[in-house]
Amino acid sequence: MRIAITRPQVDGERSANILRGQGHDVLLAPLMRVEPIEADVSGRWSAVVITSANAPGVLTKSRDILALPLFAVGARSAEAARTAGFADVTSADGDVHDLVRLIAEQPRTDTPLLYLAGETRSADLVGDLTRRGIKAEMRIVYRAVTAPFPPALVDALRAKTLDAVLHYSMRSAENFIAGARTAGIAHEAFAVRHLCLSAQVAAPLQAAGAANVAAAKRPDEAALVELLGPFGR
Repeated sequence: MRIAITRPQVDGERSANILRGQGHDVLLAPLMRVEPIEADVSGRWSAVVITSANAPGVLTKSRDILALPLFAVGARSAEAARTAGFADVTSADGDVHDLVRLIAEQPRTDTPLLYLAGETRSADLVGDLTRRGIKAEMRIVYRAVTAPFPPALVDALRAKTLDAVLHYSMRSAENFIAGARTAGIAHEAFAVRHLCLSAQVAAPLQAAGAANVAAAKRPDEAALVELLGPFGR
């Protein structure tokens, strides 16, 4: 299959290697890029919390922070945390609700959690934790910036040479919709099969009129790649 990946370049290359290893032809078409934001993370914290693999990668190296336990939303963010230097990493292997439940199961402390977040978020993690009586503070450490719609993606959609487009975030799905409309290829773009990390990611595409949309059973890359199975390799 010929597949387009819309996630940021570094993550996109990693995903492309997985798919190429399965015999697929991959078009890297990043619709976002990640920019770090300077943040003051000094203070006393009981643990670190992340909901994205982008968070630990842009964090200024701090031995005090790296020595803390870290709770990650899923396997990919947990892997990124270990790569950044965190040793004590626990993954919720799910979504933000699973992450909140995981944290709520831990022993309580008066020292707050440090949530390393992006500038744009789809859930109120601090609010959810506060409602459970868990102290947490947020620091914004990165932003996702919209990237131009790549000409190669326009050409592939116009020529109808793509079998599927993989979407890993709601923001990138929204960027895909806007870019396709701006390029005047909305009809071709919405006709291709769209495979999404979750129902939340799929929602903008469905609302825009894309009829061939599927969401992974679990919000992780392995489940997303499984969606390719019925459509051949």
